[in-house]
Amino acid sequence: MPSRRDVLPVLAWGLALGLHGESHAGSQIEEPLSDAVRSALNTAVTGAAPPELVLPSTQYRQDYERWQLHSSQRLSRYKPHFAERQEFLQTIWYEARRAGLPLSLVLGLVQVESGFRKFAVSSAGARGYMQVMPFWSRLIGDGDESRLFQLQTNLRFGCVILSHYLDSERGDVFMGLGRYNGSRGQRAYPDAVLAAQRQWWHEVD
Repeated sequence: MPSRRDVLPVLAWGLALGLHGESHAGSQIEEPLSDAVRSALNTAVTGAAPPELVLPSTQYRQDYERWQLHSSQRLSRYKPHFAERQEFLQTIWYEARRAGLPLSLVLGLVQVESGFRKFAVSSAGARGYMQVMPFWSRLIGDGDESRLFQLQTNLRFGCVILSHYLDSERGDVFMGLGRYNGSRGQRAYPDAVLAAQRQWWHEVD
């Protein structure tokens, strides 16, 4: 059970989202990238997922189905339509696993960043579920900023960028989240995401 200290940052971010009807995420800072890093990130965002998840074993399939049932129940308050929840969770599973990220961390970040709203736009111009700044489409994508509102494209970019920041911070989740939000070293945003993450944790994470 999250403590009052854990929950307060989430409430504050949630109120900001609910009262103003837009995301109030901070802005990722455009930093110079070496050619090698830029090439690696470009490769990481390129390519599509298979039409259906590849579930290589009975155990893997059972893990996925248990996680989806658990997550779908919680997600229903944000996405009331079952088919939409299924598609969203399938894409989260694929992209988080592909980027080597905990499922609960990605879900917690989406909750804080956008309140699970596909077309959320922050005052800084960040877009979609994971509030990706448009400059990323120029740095490592094809330059089409409008694609950041597409479900898989947004989650692909968001997961790749988060993984990049975590690598840059040598696995320090607190500092990596701060860089993702453009508030490195400040507690409010990482605390909010980590508190939200605990609400989405599942044994397959």
